[in-house]
Amino acid sequence: MDAALYWARAAGLFVGSFALGWRLTPLVARWAKKVNKVAAPREDRWHKVPTPLLGGIAIVGAFYATTALGALLGWFGDAQRAVPDLAPLLLCSLGMFLLGLWDDFRNLSPQTKLVGQIVLAAVLVFFGYKIDWFVSKTANTFLSVLWIVGITNAFNLLDNMDGLSAGVAAIAAFFLLGFEAMTGGGVPSDPTIALLPVFLGAVLGFLRYNSRPASIFMGDCGSLFLGFVLAGISTQNELSRHGHLVPIVLAPLFVFCLPVADMALVSIMRTVFGRSVARGGRDHTSHRLVGIGLDEKKAVHVLYGFSVLGGAVALLSAVDMGLFYAAGALFVLLTVVFLVRLAQVRVYPPEEKNLLEKKPALTVFWVQFTYKKRVFEVLLDVFWVSFCYWLAYYLRYERWADPEAFPLFLGSLPVVLICCLASYMACGIYRGVWRYTTLSDLSLHAVAVSAGVCVSLAVLVFAYDFRGFSRTVFAIFWLLAFVSMAGSRLSFRFLSEFLNRLVKKTGRPTLIYGANRNGAYVLQELLENQDLGLLPVGFIDDDETTVRRRMFGYKVLGSLRHLRKIIRRYGVEEIVVASRDVSREITEVLEHVCREMGVVLRRAELHLSPCMKADLAGQGVAQPAEREGLSSEGPARVMPTTPNFSHNLKPSGPDL
Repeated sequence: MDAALYWARAAGLFVGSFALGWRLTPLVARWAKKVNKVAAPREDRWHKVPTPLLGGIAIVGAFYATTALGALLGWFGDAQRAVPDLAPLLLCSLGMFLLGLWDDFRNLSPQTKLVGQIVLAAVLVFFGYKIDWFVSKTANTFLSVLWIVGITNAFNLLDNMDGLSAGVAAIAAFFLLGFEAMTGGGVPSDPTIALLPVFLGAVLGFLRYNSRPASIFMGDCGSLFLGFVLAGISTQNELSRHGHLVPIVLAPLFVFCLPVADMALVSIMRTVFGRSVARGGRDHTSHRLVGIGLDEKKAVHVLYGFSVLGGAVALLSAVDMGLFYAAGALFVLLTVVFLVRLAQVRVYPPEEKNLLEKKPALTVFWVQFTYKKRVFEVLLDVFWVSFCYWLAYYLRYERWADPEAFPLFLGSLPVVLICCLASYMACGIYRGVWRYTTLSDLSLHAVAVSAGVCVSLAVLVFAYDFRGFSRTVFAIFWLLAFVSMAGSRLSFRFLSEFLNRLVKKTGRPTLIYGANRNGAYVLQELLENQDLGLLPVGFIDDDETTVRRRMFGYKVLGSLRHLRKIIRRYGVEEIVVASRDVSREITEVLEHVCREMGVVLRRAELHLSPCMKADLAGQGVAQPAEREGLSSEGPARVMPTTPNFSHNLKPSGPDL
C-alpha cells in the first residue's frame, strides 16, 4: 500500500474516533449520574467532589465504532488477513473492558480481577500475541502473559489523578505508532498497528473531559482496557522484535516507563511499610510530587514530560544503537534518582513504621551495607566505567567495524575497572555527599578520573606494550567517565532544584538588597525555609552593572533609583538587606522609601553565640553581650520570626 494513502486513512480513523470520543463522553457522564455511578470523595482517593465514573464506556464505544467503520471500508488491509489478526485482540480487549465494568458495579476482589486478567492474557498469547525476546519459546510465552497483565495493572494503578492515565496512554500510543513509521518503511505491515490511530483518537477525545478539573473518571473499565490494548499491540510492534536483546527489552520499557516505574515504586514502598499492594492509597508518583509542593496540574505535566522523554529514548533505537545506549543509560540514571527522591517524600501517617524502623537489627545491617560501605555508589561506578569504556570503543571504531576492537575491549576491561575504582577510592570520591556536590567536588572528580585513566594506560603499556590499543579511545573514555561521574553526583541537586522551581510558592513578596554572595545565601534560605512566609521576587543592588542579570534564576530588577517602581510593580511587602557593608546614605534611602510605601525593612544577620558560657569565660572568650551585632565572614542567615527559633530577621530601623 502506498504510504500517503495509508497515513491518510490513519488520519481519517483518528479524526473519526476523536470526534466520537468527544461526543460520547458527556453523554456517558450524564448517564452515570442517573444510575448513581459516582465516585464519592474518600480519604484514600484524590478527588474532592463527587465525579461520574464509567468514562471507559465512551473510550470503548468510540474505539469499536470507528474500528467497525474502518473494517467496512477496508482500511485495515486485506480482510482475509486483518480479521484473524485483529479479532483476538478486539475480543480479549472487550473482555477486559467487561471485567473492569463488572468491578465498577460489583467491587470484585483483587484475586478475582487478577485471575480474569491472566485468563484473558493467556488467550491473547495463545493466538500469537507474544513478545520475542529470547530463544526459549516457553520463556517468551510466560513473559508475554506477565507483560500483558503487568502493563494492564500498571495503567490501572496510574489512574489516580485527573488526566494522568489517559494522557500517558496517548503518549505511549503515539510513540508506538512513531516507531512503526520509522522502522516499517513508512507503512507498518501488521494490521494491529492500524488500531493505534483509532485508540489515540478515542483516548484524546475522552481526555478533554478527564483533564483537571475532571468532569468524569474512566473507572476500571477504562484503565484496564487502555493497558490491555497497549500491551497487546506492543507485542506485535517492531519494538519487541528489533535487533539485539538489550534494545528489544529496554525500548518497550522506555515507552511504558511511567506506568512501570509508578507500579514498581508503589509496590516496593507499600511492602516496606507493611501495606497491601492491592490496597488503594495516595502514595503514587503523582501524589508524591504534590507532597513536594507542586500543584496537581504541574505534577501531571511533569509525569507527561517523563513519559515523552522515555518514548523519545526508545525511538533512538531505530536511529542509532550507540545513541540509544548512551541516552538509555542516562535515562535509567534519571529514573532511579527521580524515584529515590520521590520515595523520600513522607506520604504515610507518622505512626506507620517501615521495616527498618520496626527491626533494629535489620537497620544496623542496612546502614553498614549501604552507608558505611557505600556499596551502591561503587556498583554504580562499576556500571558507568564499563559502559563508558564500551561506548568509547563503539564511537572510535564506528560501531565495531574493526573485528579486533571487541576482543581488545573485553581483555582490557578488568584492568580499567580495577584501576579506575582504586583511583576513585584513593581520591576520596566515596566520602562525598551527593546532594551537597559543589564545583570544588567537580575538580576532585576530574582528578580521580584522570588518575584512573593514567593508571590504566600505565598498566596496559607495562602488560601489553599498548599493542593494538588506541589513545583516542582513552581520550573519549576520560570525557565520558568524567561526565558520568559528575552527572550522577549532581543529579540529586539538579532534580531537587528543578522540582523546587515548579513548586507553587506563597508568601509575602520580598525584595533582596545585595546581588552578591550573601544575597545568594539569603535567597536560598527564603526558598527552602517556608516557615518564614517570604516569597522572593528578585534583587536590587546599587551596582548598575548587575541590573538585569540573574542569580539562581532571579533577576536583578534594578538599583535604588528604581526602588519605588519595583515595589509598585511587584507588590513588594518586605525588603531584606543581605549586604553587610551598606553605607549610611543607602540605609537612609531604604528606610525613607520603605516608610513612605509601607514596606517592612529587615536586615539578615548571622550571630555566633557560645553554648557554654562558664567554660568560655574561663578561657577569655567574650560573652554574648560583649559580641552583640557580630557578623561573620560567612553568608547572612535569615531566621523566621517565630518562637521556635532563637534568631530573628531584624528590622533595619527603629520605626520599621
